[in-house]
Parts: sequence; C-alpha cells; structure tokens
Amino acid sequence: MTLLESITRKLKRDTKTALEKPSEFRKDVAYTIEGIQRGVVDPKDVAIRALSTIATVVFVFVLLIPVYWVLLMALQGEGATLYSSESAGLIPTDVTFEAFIWVIGDLYIPGAVVGIAIPFTGIEFFLSWPRVYFLQTADYGVEGSSNFTHYLRNSMFIGVATVTIAMAMIVPAAYAFSRREFYGRMKLLYGYVLFTQIGGGLGIAALIALYAIFSNLGVTNNRLVLSIYYAAMAVPFNTWLLKTYMDSIPVSYEEAAVMDGASPFRVAWEIVLPLAKPGLATIFIFIFLVGWMEFIIAQVVLRPENYTLPIGLFMMVEEFTVPWGRFSAFALLYASPIVFIYLLAQRYIESGLSFGGVEG
Repeated sequence: MTLLESITRKLKRDTKTALEKPSEFRKDVAYTIEGIQRGVVDPKDVAIRALSTIATVVFVFVLLIPVYWVLLMALQGEGATLYSSESAGLIPTDVTFEAFIWVIGDLYIPGAVVGIAIPFTGIEFFLSWPRVYFLQTADYGVEGSSNFTHYLRNSMFIGVATVTIAMAMIVPAAYAFSRREFYGRMKLLYGYVLFTQIGGGLGIAALIALYAIFSNLGVTNNRLVLSIYYAAMAVPFNTWLLKTYMDSIPVSYEEAAVMDGASPFRVAWEIVLPLAKPGLATIFIFIFLVGWMEFIIAQVVLRPENYTLPIGLFMMVEEFTVPWGRFSAFALLYASPIVFIYLLAQRYIESGLSFGGVEG
C-alpha cells in the first residue's frame, strides 16, 4: 500500500468513525443504564467517570474562553467594543452575522463571454453567461468588503508552495540521514542542528540583510521567492525531526522488502513513508504554519497586491480606533483552516511528537 493510499484509507475510516460516534454513545449509555439496573455495573465507577468527564469538559471550556470571547465580539458586529460593559457577558444579546459577511464579501461565479469558431466554415458564435451570486453583501446592508478572498489566495499560494518545496527537500534528506551511511554524514547533521538555532538571534539585522538581498535581486514582491525562503527556513529543524522519527522504524521491514526484490525507491515509498505518517503529518503542520502565519518578513517584502491574511488583519488596526467586531470575525476565519487541519491530523501529530516507534 502506497503512502497516498494509506492516508486516503485512514481518512475514510476516521470520517466513518466520527459519523458513528453519536449512535455508539447512545448504545453505551443504554448499556450502562441496563448494567446498573441488573447490578453488573458499579454505580460508583459510573459516577467517577461522569465526574471526570464533566471536569474535563469544564477545563476545556475554560481554555476556550478567549476564543469564545472573540466569537462574541464578532457576533456583535460594528457595535462591539473592548472599552464598554455593553459588550460583556457570556451570552450575546443582539446577534448579527454582518461582520462575517463583510469579511467574506461577495461570493459569485464570474460571468464570461466565449467565442467559438467552426473550422473551415467561417461561422463564429458566442456563448455568454451572467455572473451568478451565492452571497451579496448589499442584501444584508453591508457596504464594502475586507478583501479576505484576495488575501486568502495569496496565503494559500504561499502556504502550498512552501509545503511543496520544503517537503521535496526534507523527506529525501531525512531518509538519507536515517538509513544511509556516507562521508560527512555526522558533520552535516551537526550543521542541521546548528542551523535550527540560527535566525532568531540575529533579529533586525537579519531582516535588513534579507530585504537588501531581495531588493538587489528584484524579487521584493515575488510570492514564489518568499515561499522558497520560508521553505529554506523550515528545512533544518523539520529534517532533524523527521529523521529522528524514521530512526524509530525497524530496519527489518526494509530488509524483508529487499529480500522480496523491492527496489530502493519502492522500499522508501511503500515501507518507510507509510510507517512515518505521524512524523510527516507533524512536519506538514509546522511547515504550513510558517507560510500561513508569518507576518514580519511578508509585510517587509510584499506589496498590497500580494498581501497575505496576517497582513490584511494588521491593516484593520487603525491609529485610534479598531472595528473589533470585524477584526474578530477576520481573525476567526483566518485561524479556522489551521484548526481544521490539526483536527484531521491530530492523531498523527501527537504520535509524531512522541517519537513512538513500531516494535517488530
């Protein structure tokens, strides 16, 4: 089974499990009640589990209070403020989705006119269709938009390009460091460790030098070049992280595949990488976060037509006033893809960070 087939099968199984959870919960409750009535299940054990579950839910709710507060601000629209008691309270009074509508803007399929010529006949005709709207802000009394979709396209381009470029370098390098012996291997590994510590300490000097390099090369407004820079910054740490996880995979699996006549590429693609899914998911999230959330360098080297979502969020901060309702809605929609990706890959990420090996 290849890596892609394994991931697809796992996602299907996880989706099916999530859909079946409500019915399983009802069956478990019914089974527990029946067990208590028959005297098979100890009520004390049930009470302890129920209390621990309630305590966990309360603890998670306390952790999510800041997110809930931001949601309350977004649901109050333009009337939201941080400096008035009217915006306080756990339950919103006047709920409105105007802030979210303003952030999303008009959603539509653009109209077009297409000319079609029939060869050798000289006949030409045109097909046209109007713009089809799914959402119009004017219908809800909202004027203007936040250019969220424009920023989103730029962020997605940079994020996907960063992940693609970085993974193309990290995966072969991690496999080579983990499974191959070659001259200078340990020196290169020490160099990777060294480069994981460089960057943050240079501060403003590195930022000035970076802008000077980009400016001299004429690529100060190039999203692809910025993605290459992000990928280069992500390579050292994530290569070391993935290499450490691959070290925990037993070599006996590869030896068995080689004995069956598998080529080195098939061994890496069909044996090592599927077993390294937790490590791959972990570095995927880390790399995507670099391109998705980085703000300072992007603001320095990009121009308005290529601004990303964090810069768009920053642009909403005015000198004396901040539209807190719209700001909160923008922030929630900006953070939602990261939450969604983490929920899908949570199991792999936790396993990848624990460096749990496969015992053979």
